[in-house]
Amino acid sequence: MRPALREMSAPPSTDRRCVRTRQALRDALAAEIEATGDLSQVTVTAVSDRAGVTRRTFYSHFRDIPDLVGQIEDETVRESRELVGRIAATHLNDLEQSISRFEPCPGAEELLTYFKDRGTYLSALLGDGGDPAFAEKLTCMVRDAVRDRASEGLVPLAQGAFFDYYLTFAISAEVGVLVRWLTSGMRESVDVMARIMTALMFVRPGDLYGKKIDFDIPALGVAVLGMKGRIDD
Repeated sequence: MRPALREMSAPPSTDRRCVRTRQALRDALAAEIEATGDLSQVTVTAVSDRAGVTRRTFYSHFRDIPDLVGQIEDETVRESRELVGRIAATHLNDLEQSISRFEPCPGAEELLTYFKDRGTYLSALLGDGGDPAFAEKLTCMVRDAVRDRASEGLVPLAQGAFFDYYLTFAISAEVGVLVRWLTSGMRESVDVMARIMTALMFVRPGDLYGKKIDFDIPALGVAVLGMKGRIDD
């Protein structure tokens, strides 16, 4: 008989056996997602059996599969936020130095190491059969973590809609690259991937085809404001 569901899951224990059990359940969840190809088809029985624990043990840690998934995602968002904040704190002059030497942005390797260490189950949740909302949670977290810092020293005429959409574009792209790396098997090392992701932020489409495309950001800001004015009228 299934144990009564608790209103809230108990806080994770630091007991070694408890930690091992929770890790086994996370890995089993990932394996079941891969096996079924659809998170919605994963059951408590299947995860428990694969992890080598009883259903009662599962319910001593999580209410159900959505609770297991939610705790993983919430923990990931919470813990990676600080790492993202360290990257966002980098001054542009320091970032320019890193780019000139093809070195990673300070803090980038630590962030990628965090995800790689948890790649077994994070890749499954972020993959096609996982939770579509997970990547969006990460995107929203990154935006909250970098928005204020990114607006410091901004060219006045680039503020407003242009900056908002630029930030959305840049963050979505970087999160997308992270997800691609995780779900494609993390073939590149953390060091290499950190360098690639740092460089990608400064690559313009024309650069890949030997044609540099330069444009005046303040002028574009003025144009956007002008067009908005006409629309509002």
